[in-house]
Amino acid sequence: MARYHIETYGCTSNRGESREIERRLRDAGHHPVSLEEADVAILNTCTVVEKTERNMLRRAEELDEQVADLVVTGCMALAQGEAFADADVDAQVLHWEDVPAAVTNGECPTTTPDAEPVLDGCVGILPIARGCMSNCSYCITKQATGRIDSPPVVENVRKAEALVHAGARELRVTGQDTGVYGWDEGERKLPELLDRICDIDGEFRVRVGMANPGGVHGIREELAEVFADNEKLYDFIHLPVQSGSDEVLEDMRRQHRVEKFRDIVETFDSKLSHWTLSTDFIVGFPTETDADHEQSMDLLREVRPEKINVTRFSKRPGTDAAEMKGLGGQTKKDRSKAMSELKMDVVAEAHEELVGTRREVLVVEEGRDDSVKCRDSAYRQIVIRNASEYGVEPGEFVEVEVTAGQTVYAFGEPVGATRSEEPAAAD
Repeated sequence: MARYHIETYGCTSNRGESREIERRLRDAGHHPVSLEEADVAILNTCTVVEKTERNMLRRAEELDEQVADLVVTGCMALAQGEAFADADVDAQVLHWEDVPAAVTNGECPTTTPDAEPVLDGCVGILPIARGCMSNCSYCITKQATGRIDSPPVVENVRKAEALVHAGARELRVTGQDTGVYGWDEGERKLPELLDRICDIDGEFRVRVGMANPGGVHGIREELAEVFADNEKLYDFIHLPVQSGSDEVLEDMRRQHRVEKFRDIVETFDSKLSHWTLSTDFIVGFPTETDADHEQSMDLLREVRPEKINVTRFSKRPGTDAAEMKGLGGQTKKDRSKAMSELKMDVVAEAHEELVGTRREVLVVEEGRDDSVKCRDSAYRQIVIRNASEYGVEPGEFVEVEVTAGQTVYAFGEPVGATRSEEPAAAD
């Protein structure tokens, strides 16, 4: 598990984003430490004036010298991300929502032994199991969680029902590896569990958390059918492939090879007309050659996921991969930059294709500057600006027309809604 240090500069929005980054990292089993003890430092930047920019660059340079891995996010990262490379700062420059996945280094999320459902606004968090069936060479999580431990389906359904009755409009089914739920009992229970949850009375949506390809492959047909049959399920699945090279996957001790990943994608393509694939790549694994990296780039071009997490490999103490002779920092940096640029092209194309379409979305949470974040049926993020003027609030289902696309989300306006002429009340 990663030890992280985070520094935040600027406005309350930046502080709110840092709190969300920390919440996700804590939920995944990672913990804050002093800068001297940190595996990774996170710098959430401000860019309000030129002097601030100089200060941000100087602080980034200082952090770069003190930690093995540096992640830069916030306003300056989005507006002037190239400035850090120009200053020779060796950092991953990311949108804040991509920071938690980058920090976790491809590891599974880690829930606590007594993890219980949590209602956060209109979002219900439902941990369905603890532990996994994998033994990845780079991941320290297994040492903390052990093998999969799956509560009965009826117990998880009861918890889901309680969340819905408490006001949850979105249920997030989570675990180290949701695809192997039930394997400790000799059964593959995820499809049954999802069917049963979708049978609960109420108007809500369900998002399935990370599922490794090795676990999903054997249930891909049944699982895709469950998605096709249940409108309450977001047509979204997170399948971390990690590499396009079978040789690297073997060295990582992943339980799948590239062909199995392709099989799952093809199955979902055949069952669903519109769905979102999310995947992860680790670049710069110690045994990754230039040819291996190109295979990953080719796979990304081929399957074109709409959500992609690119992580630069870093060693975790006590893992087998930490004993391998690593690649040079510049090599990892160059490969990460190349894949991140390709990622932005692929994701931007997906969001631009939404422009001009109409779709029903669930308003999930408040954003910054009087906006709200919404999700369509395939879990694509659509932002409604000036939400108070439309009277739109979290928990509501709204029909929107998509008006613009960005690299990580799209913008939409409620169909048939009239904006209020009165100014919003001051805080």
